[in-house]
Amino acid sequence: MNTPDRQRPPPGALFLDHVSHFVPDLDAAARALEELGFVVTAESEQQTPEGRVGASNRCVMLEEGYIELLTPTHDTPATRRIRESIARFAGVHLACFGTPDAEGEHRRLGAHGFAPRPLVDLRRRLGRKQVRFKVARPAAERMPEGRIQFVEQLTPEAIWSEKNLAHRNGVTGLKALYVVADDVADAAARWAEFTGMLPRRDGELVCLEARRGRVYIGSTPALRKLFGDVPPAPALAGYALSVAAPERFAARCAESGLPVKERDGRHAVSLPATLGGAWLLEG
Repeated sequence: MNTPDRQRPPPGALFLDHVSHFVPDLDAAARALEELGFVVTAESEQQTPEGRVGASNRCVMLEEGYIELLTPTHDTPATRRIRESIARFAGVHLACFGTPDAEGEHRRLGAHGFAPRPLVDLRRRLGRKQVRFKVARPAAERMPEGRIQFVEQLTPEAIWSEKNLAHRNGVTGLKALYVVADDVADAAARWAEFTGMLPRRDGELVCLEARRGRVYIGSTPALRKLFGDVPPAPALAGYALSVAAPERFAARCAESGLPVKERDGRHAVSLPATLGGAWLLEG
């Protein structure tokens, strides 16, 4: 199975599809990643059949999932929420689960009291290709940690190309998302209902495991042990990357001036202010 086809979950399964950094300066954020050996796609404006969303993105495509950089470009209701999030802190404000059936997820969210917003058919031009996807998301207040949603990738072959996957740092995938909560049990129960995944205790954290990728929910003290600084709860604290040689990439991050912390054989990297957030590097 080729890389684009691997982005489509089988029936009844979910993938951790992508995370998104909301950033004030798209090109500065992209340069920070390029300096660490990533290939970043060209800027692309998001649209619906009705017109502009008012935001543009650049992405780091991985063999499993991707990292999005998102910035507001116009004044719309959607971009006002993005600006409010950036004003709170620059960093990860969106997490998206890949699904084979966005319409089914939309119906399920309604049945479970998440008051979903209308299903959105999004598209954007990337060179000569059009990237298309459907998004289902709840009312904002139902998931206060960030913009948490589902995506059905309709044209993965348009963006998961060999050119976009030619990174020079050994990073291969999005492995886990870390959520900081004041009431961990309550947040875990809500995320379990939102995703349909069963929560289980994993040390000081609660883990929800998708077919590909995991979500870890923990308190501020617990996540500080992993990452150092974390944003005020409720929030998305950071995420884990699969890396062919974690120690080598951690050394590269340190040489670039980024704070790197080692604990239990894993390296945590605090990202620059142009990006916000933090990584855990795992083999």
